[in-house]
Amino acid sequence: MKRTWIKNARIVNEGKTFHGSVVIEDEVIAQVLADDASPTIPCEEVIDANGYYLMPGVIDDHVHFRDPGLTQKADMHTESTAAVAGGVTSYMDMPNTTPQTTSLEALEAKFADAATKSVINYSFYFGATNNNADILSQLDKSRVCGVKLFMGASTGNMLVDRMEVLRKVFANAGMLIATHCEEQSIISANTAAFKEKYGEDPDIKHHPQIRSAEACIHSSSLAIKLAKETGARLHILHISTADELDLFEDKPLDEKKITSEACISHLYFCDKDYETLGARIKCNPAIKTAADRDALRKALSTNRIDVIGTDHAPHLLKEKQGGALKAVSGMPMIQFSLIAIMELVHQGVLTIEQLVQKMCHAPAQLYNIERRGFVRPGYQADLVLVNPDNEWTITADCILSKCGWSPMEGQTFHAQVEKTFVNGHLVYNNNKVDEAHRGQELRFKR
Repeated sequence: MKRTWIKNARIVNEGKTFHGSVVIEDEVIAQVLADDASPTIPCEEVIDANGYYLMPGVIDDHVHFRDPGLTQKADMHTESTAAVAGGVTSYMDMPNTTPQTTSLEALEAKFADAATKSVINYSFYFGATNNNADILSQLDKSRVCGVKLFMGASTGNMLVDRMEVLRKVFANAGMLIATHCEEQSIISANTAAFKEKYGEDPDIKHHPQIRSAEACIHSSSLAIKLAKETGARLHILHISTADELDLFEDKPLDEKKITSEACISHLYFCDKDYETLGARIKCNPAIKTAADRDALRKALSTNRIDVIGTDHAPHLLKEKQGGALKAVSGMPMIQFSLIAIMELVHQGVLTIEQLVQKMCHAPAQLYNIERRGFVRPGYQADLVLVNPDNEWTITADCILSKCGWSPMEGQTFHAQVEKTFVNGHLVYNNNKVDEAHRGQELRFKR
């Protein structure tokens, strides 16, 4: 049994930050020690944390790793490599691949593929369609993180738009339903109007007017209505408007069944950034006004936003050419998600303890993940060491995502990920990834 002692750290966990150390035995956390206490049993390896933050590994509840079928953009190996370099130790991948993860066979194939490719821990959503609601009861709830429901058309077009099917999904899922909420009829009407006025491909600046705030609010309101009627466990993804925040309760997680996620893109950018970044920041739902972004940021210090995810969605740069209708939607985000939110901590938008709650603890709590998401004895040793004061600028040569670009290029940050442990193994260290490491399936208590 290998024992590793990470000493002289500022441990951030469960609402507190304290000086201490962590002892890892093989895969698990054996001891969490305060101040300068030493391990009860000697350790073969000693790592000096230099006073940096030591926190649980980030759990990203929302990624598109494009595998299978779209691996020219990304795959499980390349994107999990980028993730671990960013302090992410677990992810939940979306079903809009090729083939779509809408059958039990496709789901099993993804799990088998990840076991051979993924550097970090993983689970997969099962995709709801207009035709497969009867399969939901057959899902293994200890392995599958949730049911993904597109209540608005996006990449892969898995739109579920029949009310009787929506009601059936909400009533029969038996696990967390994660929704993409944009009302398609509003988007279609806006698209027609903007094409008539500006031609077949309106300028990218019109993207948030076509995929409007109204479309988001209408769809999110419907999802919440259905969840309340059926008692379903609902998690609305990538909230992008200030008005949507009023739909959620400012209560602790264990007191509510309807929760929300905000994504890095909507927290970091606003519509003024289309002028410089163009379609590189085109995503669905659209990045909206500075007022929307600022309201989302303000909500991070409340319980109206429960989780911070990435919606990591790589595309090739050639696919990002064009305007509001022709350029594809989505961007790579996972490698720089933690340091982006650390920058908001640096700016005083939220505290380091709130960051850990939204990016580490809350995903584990929301999805009932077994033995992850906290710095606790007996939990898997998924940990990240972050230097909070090392100013650096993102350049193309440090990007590990297969697509080879990031909307964060040229951005200067104050924090940097130093080391990432996955199941006790030091997978990221000194700007290098142990690509031979393989993560584990996440397991869920149901």
